[in-house]
Amino acid sequence: MAASFPGLIANRLQTERFRLVDVGCSGGIDPIWRAFEPRLAALGIDASETECRRLSAAERNPDVCYVAAFAARSADRPIDISAGPAAPLIMRMRDRLSFMRTREIRDARLKHSSTAEQLRNNAWELTGLADPARPVVVPELLAERQWADLDYLKVDVDGADFDILQSFAGRLASLGTLAVQLEVNFVGTEQPDDHTFHNTDRFMRAEGFDLLRLDVRTFSSRALPARYIWPTPAETVSGRPFQGEAYYARDVLAPHRTAANAGLGPEKLAKLAAIFAAWDVPDAAAELLLAKRETLTRLLDVEAALDLLAAQTQRQRRRPLPYRRYMATFEADAASFYRPEGPVPVRERLRSAWRGYWFPREKRP
Repeated sequence: MAASFPGLIANRLQTERFRLVDVGCSGGIDPIWRAFEPRLAALGIDASETECRRLSAAERNPDVCYVAAFAARSADRPIDISAGPAAPLIMRMRDRLSFMRTREIRDARLKHSSTAEQLRNNAWELTGLADPARPVVVPELLAERQWADLDYLKVDVDGADFDILQSFAGRLASLGTLAVQLEVNFVGTEQPDDHTFHNTDRFMRAEGFDLLRLDVRTFSSRALPARYIWPTPAETVSGRPFQGEAYYARDVLAPHRTAANAGLGPEKLAKLAAIFAAWDVPDAAAELLLAKRETLTRLLDVEAALDLLAAQTQRQRRRPLPYRRYMATFEADAASFYRPEGPVPVRERLRSAWRGYWFPREKRP
């Protein structure tokens, strides 16, 4: 049996590849998508020319390449980075937070640090940058490279994310895009072009996508700093919701989306299920497999796939139950689906902390 559900799907693809675009790719393509190799084709775009050179030198997959450039909605307007990477209001809001005070404390040292250390501290503007006078429009770049199909889009550039997203208006459907991962802000105004969660959500729903997962990151103020979650200054264990990660996908089973998604073939459906599992929402993947069993049976053993998803749901079990037995325990209203009443046991708290340490979804502002 495959080690992971995405790995299982990767081994069953026959004619299609998994095509990914990562805008803001410093640190590299998320390793979880490497499960699709050798059928993975990816394009990474980042404003740090130094980081793109490093990633290119380390890359072993000839179908994964990196472009050093600022991304924008229009190629005709130079990028103004003099005031910082984000909109003026967001920059002023950031200045109130504790991680920015730590950045100030470390600033002198970071100017002479390695690129890796600068990126770890989110000081990407200190690395060698691409030409801000020559931004790229990502859909146009894809057309130049003859990418007519795109399964997955990720945008995280610490600033012009919503502007870049809007360059895909009316294009995601024609590209066959299945899922989009976006950094969002929980601060801002009511203005329609602000890079805020409510504007991002409105845009994505109009493009035919629904929210499958939302990670919220809290940040303390410099007036009373809280402990950082990561070994670098970023989100904190307490504070206001400031930024987050929003995961949107085509919900082919939603009543209001059925007609729009009717044309998805078995390999597209299988890749969509793999994305759900990679996002740690295996229930959505299982629902898709059950609803599209007849279509997907041509491609994979649905029962074996369901067993993998059930195992993912039961990470805490040393010997996870197969899907059918797991569902039988749920139907029996088994006690294993509940936490005992009373204080959270120490063992459970330690296990939760252990999982958070070994399976982090690190995001920095």
